[in-house]
Amino acid sequence: MWVSVASLLAWLWLTFGQGGFWHTGVRLPPRPERAARPGVAIVVPARDEAEVLPLSLPSLLAQEYPGTARVILVDDGSTDGTGELARRLGEAPGSLPLTVTSPGEPPQGWTGKLWALRHGVELAGDVEYLLLTDADIAHAPASLDSLVAAAEGASGGGYDLVSQMARLRTETRWERLIVPAFVYFFAQLYPFRWSNRPGSRTAAAAGGCTLVRREALERAGGVAAIRGAVIDDVNLAKAVKRGGGRTWLGLADQVDSVRPYPEFGQLWRMVSRSAFAQLRHSVLLLIGTVLGLALVYLVPPVLTVVGLAAGDSRLASVAGAAWLLMAYTYVPMLRYYRQPPVAALLLPFTALLYLLMTVDSAVQHWRGRGAAWKGRTYPAPSRSEGF
Repeated sequence: MWVSVASLLAWLWLTFGQGGFWHTGVRLPPRPERAARPGVAIVVPARDEAEVLPLSLPSLLAQEYPGTARVILVDDGSTDGTGELARRLGEAPGSLPLTVTSPGEPPQGWTGKLWALRHGVELAGDVEYLLLTDADIAHAPASLDSLVAAAEGASGGGYDLVSQMARLRTETRWERLIVPAFVYFFAQLYPFRWSNRPGSRTAAAAGGCTLVRREALERAGGVAAIRGAVIDDVNLAKAVKRGGGRTWLGLADQVDSVRPYPEFGQLWRMVSRSAFAQLRHSVLLLIGTVLGLALVYLVPPVLTVVGLAAGDSRLASVAGAAWLLMAYTYVPMLRYYRQPPVAALLLPFTALLYLLMTVDSAVQHWRGRGAAWKGRTYPAPSRSEGF
């Protein structure tokens, strides 16, 4: 009974005291009437992305932007012809100017993606904004204009960093089970409303789509300030906020990931490769996370069943109330992903999978295979790097 009460209290706090993390209404404001916009360079780091590039790069090259814009694709040591394919795609009539370049292998202390971003930012020249977007992200024609309008101050905005959580694919059974929970857990960890509040210690961004003022990036120390960060998007937002900048993060309506995850193992690796890094490679945080996930997500359904089986109506009622609160807060995210609300009852099972992924992430790190991505493995950054 005491465990079920603790779980219910945890859910009452999460529902009413955790920044309204479960609301999905944090979106970009409507764009004002079209006006001349400042110059933007779109920087796309790409490593072995030939499979998805035909679905994503043309959307960037076709942006309807009332200002100067160019695309810089940084080929990060690809072996599948990513660079050559990008050049061919850039020949389409009416495309924005495209530069395809390669920085070579990253030096020690740098992740490949951030080394590529640094190279692209240096080539961007004297532009006011940089759109940092992943190679698997497709943008609607007005996406860039909406981002810059928000950064410029539309509807009371005015930000140094504007980021959108791209809508991930949910076509396969495993994607539908894992993906909405991925965004839900991220928002629970970094409530968007808290992150968007000036002066708040919470800061986050979504690496797939982040527009940043060049001046704010330089004030934060440039890409070099986060050079070894595996979770680069959150660390970038923290660096910009530490430098006095205003940041904004919300869900996307015009930005979609086209990367497929048809197999469960691919989704497992997507989560586990960075989960232990999220915990700062701390054993104590790992233990606390496992216990916390168990108390918050596993206790309610287990004790509901136990209470019903034992004829203990009080236990079943308290645990069941926690389970219902859990499901209630998950429904908005399911609706955002166009999934049936009844799937919210499966969240405890999905949370169990995430718990196992987090433990596996720690195990892989201790075996020297942590934070692995496309042939590269990154060690934990030293304390002197400040991540």
